[in-house]
This record gives sequence, C-alpha cells and structure tokens, in this order.
Amino acid sequence: MIGGFLGTLIGLERAAGVARPWAYAAPLFTASGSLLLVAGPPGPAGPLLITAGSAVVVIVLARVSFQQPSLFALTMTTGAVAWFVGNALWTAGAAVYRIVFWWAAFLVLTIAGERLELNRLLRPSAGVRAVFVAAAASIVTGAALLASWPAAGVRVAGAGFTGLSAWLGRHDIARRTVRQPGLTRFIALCLLSGYVWLGVAGVIAWTGDAATPGPLYDAMLHAIFLGFVVSMIFGHAPVIFPAILGRPLPFRSSFYVHLAVLHASVALRLIGDTSDVLARWRVWGGLLNGIAQLIFLVNSVASIIAGHSPKKGVTSGSLPLDPPLEGM
Repeated sequence: MIGGFLGTLIGLERAAGVARPWAYAAPLFTASGSLLLVAGPPGPAGPLLITAGSAVVVIVLARVSFQQPSLFALTMTTGAVAWFVGNALWTAGAAVYRIVFWWAAFLVLTIAGERLELNRLLRPSAGVRAVFVAAAASIVTGAALLASWPAAGVRVAGAGFTGLSAWLGRHDIARRTVRQPGLTRFIALCLLSGYVWLGVAGVIAWTGDAATPGPLYDAMLHAIFLGFVVSMIFGHAPVIFPAILGRPLPFRSSFYVHLAVLHASVALRLIGDTSDVLARWRVWGGLLNGIAQLIFLVNSVASIIAGHSPKKGVTSGSLPLDPPLEGM
C-alpha cells in the first residue's frame, strides 16, 4: 500500500510535475518492486527497487525545493526522505513495527505539504507556520527516536500527529469549502474527517502503549493508514481519476456511502482493539473496511460510465477544476 500503490502514484505525480524523463524511474522502480513482492521469488530485489524509487523521489523534491524554496516543498521533501529512510532500514532487515513510523511520516507530511501549498492563498502568519513546523518536526523526531527509545519516540511522534491534525483542522481551507454543495463539500468532508482520525492516532500514541505490536499499536496504525490516508484517497479520487483516465468522474451522492462505511469500519476496528469485551469487533471492522473499498470502486466505475450520459441528480460533464481544488 505504502511503497507500491501510494509510492508509485506519488512518484508519478512528482515526475509529471518536473517533466524530466529520468524522474519516471521512481514509479518504474516502485511498481516493479511491488510486483516482485507480490508475485516474484523471495529475496531483497523488491525492497531494493522500492528503496531506489524513493531515492529518486527525494532527488526530484530536493530539486523542486532548491528551485522554488518554500515551506510546503520542504515539508514534502522531508516526507520523501522519511520514506527513503524507512525503506533503507527495511532493506537492512529492521523490524517493521519500528520503521512503520517513517512510512507514516512520509504519507502524513506529503499530504500536509500539499495542503499547505493549496492553503498558501490564505497567507498564514509566521506564528501559524511555526506551529506547523513544530508538529512536522515532532513526527520526524519521534520516528528517529524509535531505534533507541521506542516508548519516547512513539509519544513524540504521537504529539506531532495530534498537533498536525489540530493545525489542519483549524487552518485548512476545507473548513470554508465544506459549506459549498456537491463535490466540493464531499472533498472537504473527506479531508476534515481524515484529520480527526489522524488526531485519534496521535492521542493513542502519546497516551497508550503503542510502541510494540498489540491492540493499541494496531488501533494507531489503522487510524493513520485507513482513517486518515484512505479518507484522503476517497477525497482526491474524483479529481485524480479524470486526470489519469481522461474521462469525467461526475459526483454522485452515493459517494457518501463508501465514506460512511469507511469511517464505521475504522471505528469498529478501534473499539475492538481497545475493549477486551468487544474484541470481536476488530474482525467486523476489517471486513467492513474491505466492503468500503469495494463500494468505492463500484461507485467510481459507475460514475465514469455515467459520465457521458447525464442524468437527473448527477453532476455530469468535465470536472470543474476550481471549486474541487479549493475543497481538496
């Protein structure tokens, strides 16, 4: 999910942004490495290719940061470095429960950097930006501390997750665009609800024993990678899919179904993780999450098919870029 699917998508986006042929080595490496992990023979080739792909993404973003110095570019570059560090440790044989925080930092900082870029029109003050920097630095510092002081590292990273969640919930333009109708509101709700799960993950990290595999560790990771990250995927899909496929993906009210089922599944999972009496709910949460993603695929395909045959109640035609991008 991280190195293969999302890493490849992010690598493609970065390569398209710099428009340099060599940059496409990143998604090529990560996609090839993922295929080897799934269908290839056992061995280090898959992790090595994904690590090489993340190194190319670091180079691409470092170049962007050098040419266009900005806080959002630096944030996304830091996220890419975190991804590379996690991949390098993975290739070296480090335990996944130690390095997964580097991967979490990659996705969280990448999303936060993109949100900061889109919100630059709001002109946040120096103090507001300083809070953002402190939260982001806390996430990276916590991941670095895990090797020697795991309990302290998880708590420091958790404080960063909580702080960044609060910052995004307070300063993201989605707070304004959620009042608009249609796709813009849907995207904003995906974002804002995802920030809530990021905050929940942070609270679990700095208040519980989430440094080693167990129920709280499971709850924290699912709050980040499902509650937060998949919410972002659901929100971005109506904009990204048309750009990739060249076909419109009209907004439909049924999109709220897969979003609601996703959040219900994460809630069930976390209740099962934190309650001995209701531990069975963890299984139902996992099943419901799979159903949420299936509904998402069905809704997306149905919307694409309906894109050229407008019907009542469906926003059809080419995707209008300005309002949705404000809501993203």
